[in-house]
Amino acid sequence: MASALIALGGNVGDVRSRFSSAINAVCRDAQATLTARSSDYETPPWGGVEQPAFINACIAIETGLAPRALLAILLDVERSFGRDRTQETRWGPRTLDLDLIAYDDVVLDIPELTLPHPRLFERAFVLVPLAEIAPDRVIAGRSVRVALRQVSSDGIVRLPAVD
Repeated sequence: MASALIALGGNVGDVRSRFSSAINAVCRDAQATLTARSSDYETPPWGGVEQPAFINACIAIETGLAPRALLAILLDVERSFGRDRTQETRWGPRTLDLDLIAYDDVVLDIPELTLPHPRLFERAFVLVPLAEIAPDRVIAGRSVRVALRQVSSDGIVRLPAVD
């Protein structure tokens, strides 16, 4: 089994409820075990597009799927929750975003997938929830905890748990 880290995001509709359903779908379809789930965080929009705040979280799963097969499932789950990557603005509003951040210590650079995620260390909206569930995880030679200290987390607010 491999350990995979997945970032979740969205800012359209009931994102927090969608996260719960999407996590269940990912685990079911990837025949995976959820090993950790961060809190949800409200985060400022990223990328310069005027839009509502995002909700972000991270999960850790154990799966027997290869990275490309896992990515295919993540994209299928996004589509099942209304995301159409062909019709959206880059860094714009979205119902659900599922990014494969890391998969064990695999380093991969193919057209459809780069591991670890190439912009991981630039994005506090991923590092903050990731540091909650895997602060000592080393990705590309850097611990998540140390990487988080090197970016600004201004405007990121941990949300109370939902019932």
